[in-house]
Amino acid sequence: MIKKDEKRTRLKAKIRSKISGTTERPRLSVFRSNKFIYAQIIDDTVGKTLMQANDVKITKGTKSERAKQVGKMIAELAISKKMDTVVFDRNGFKYTGRIKLVADEARASGLKF
Repeated sequence: MIKKDEKRTRLKAKIRSKISGTTERPRLSVFRSNKFIYAQIIDDTVGKTLMQANDVKITKGTKSERAKQVGKMIAELAISKKMDTVVFDRNGFKYTGRIKLVADEARASGLKF
């Protein structure tokens, strides 16, 4: 029987084999834990995290509201560094709930996927 983490790890590897961030189009990777949500913009050509945002210090609001704030923060950081196009990496999670909220808010704030 396959455990949930093993299944997500396999799916993550399959997704990552198909997408890669470049200098022109870095990768926006989103990770969700039970309490928090994290977003990073990564340049895979040099293996470097360019910027990150998370909701660890945000104390007000529901998890969904905090996910929207993270999407807006990461988009504002990217646009301030003159990056307007990214490749979205859902990190093996289903594209629903908080993952979708981060992506939608980043798009609404000006990022293009």
